[in-house]
Amino acid sequence: MAASLAGGPALEAAELAVRAGVMELGRAVLEPLLAADTGYRGPRAGCPAGHQARFVSYRDKPAVTVIGPVMLRRAWYHCPGCGHGFAPRDAELGVAGQTMSPGLARMTDRAAAAVPFAAAARLVGELAGIALTGKRAGRRAEADGQAAARLIAAQAAAITARQVVPLPPPAPPPDMLYIAVDGTGVPMTGAETQGRDGKGEDGKARTREVKLCCAFTQTSTGDGGRPVRDQASSSYLATFAPAAEFGMLMAGEARRRGAAHIRQLVFPGDGAAWIWNLAARHFPEATQIVDLYHAREHAHDLASLAARLLPGHRGDWLDARLAELDAGDIPALLAAGRDLKFTGSLAGERDKALAYFEHNAHRMRYMDFRALGMFAGSGVVEAGCKAVVGQRLKLSGMRWTIAGATGILTLRCLEASDRWEEILADPARKPAA
Repeated sequence: MAASLAGGPALEAAELAVRAGVMELGRAVLEPLLAADTGYRGPRAGCPAGHQARFVSYRDKPAVTVIGPVMLRRAWYHCPGCGHGFAPRDAELGVAGQTMSPGLARMTDRAAAAVPFAAAARLVGELAGIALTGKRAGRRAEADGQAAARLIAAQAAAITARQVVPLPPPAPPPDMLYIAVDGTGVPMTGAETQGRDGKGEDGKARTREVKLCCAFTQTSTGDGGRPVRDQASSSYLATFAPAAEFGMLMAGEARRRGAAHIRQLVFPGDGAAWIWNLAARHFPEATQIVDLYHAREHAHDLASLAARLLPGHRGDWLDARLAELDAGDIPALLAAGRDLKFTGSLAGERDKALAYFEHNAHRMRYMDFRALGMFAGSGVVEAGCKAVVGQRLKLSGMRWTIAGATGILTLRCLEASDRWEEILADPARKPAA
């Protein structure tokens, strides 16, 4: 045992030494390959703005790759019309405005999407042998995520404008497509909440709401007719944009997922008016369902009010209302609520509580929904708020800018949706310089 333990550090040292040697050998192979094409395109070359730029000289540029730092020698052109220079080879290699190779950037993005930036840099150093600072890892991940967000928004706009027709889902198509929507607060820097009202004692906002959409499909039911979400069918998108812009993204995602070819669309939500407005605007044919657990919370609130007239009978009164709710018998629940003969301000509280059920009665036909094999809750998107948003962006001490949070949220949505390669490898995605 002692010999085995003593050999452990020696083996680790040997492994790291071999890795360092292999990386050095890789750089010795990679640099000549890159030098074989300097990007010289003759005495003149077209610039990105469409002008003619003239060749000036060859210039060196350091870059960091998955096998360590290399030096790029590239032809440099200057455009009199734009007043700046560029190297055509940089764009071809994916390092225009960057000193990190696409391969290393991909590693960094995954790490920074999973854990805080300093920890992400340590992960890249430990696992890939590349030294980065947390600040550099964060800047690159945020920029790549923002570029992905722009591409996703452009795709959604093209889909909703019918400029692009999404392919139908594989045959046979799923039976139902759920479009679940929710919102959650993300802690922000002071500049991002300046002048905004908040819920704290001082009235100042410290968070901004991110809107999250989770689309998933259902093909079958399990024991007792309980709905079963199709495996690996969930896709996510998140944005701080206003509801109207979020609605376009949501509609584009649903159509990308095959909304036009699926028999039944289902729109679960927590009862917020903005959610139903989006559903009515983009998918009026969808079945709208108020999350049963939110509805139960409102029934509990109503029972607390009823206890003022029925001391000692709150539990029995509540049990009867919950049974009516589970059966989708909202008229009976409303009748019981109206029998609470309050006056003055208490009557106003009663009427306000009952208005929630009156307004959402058609979204609370839970017995019918269960008979059709539908989910009666929005737990999937609520879990997404915790897993996709909270576990990365709401850790102790974190404060975000809108742009930075958007970048990391987009990367996390890609990871949760299994769209990482599809979006980040798309040639239309243009990382910020």
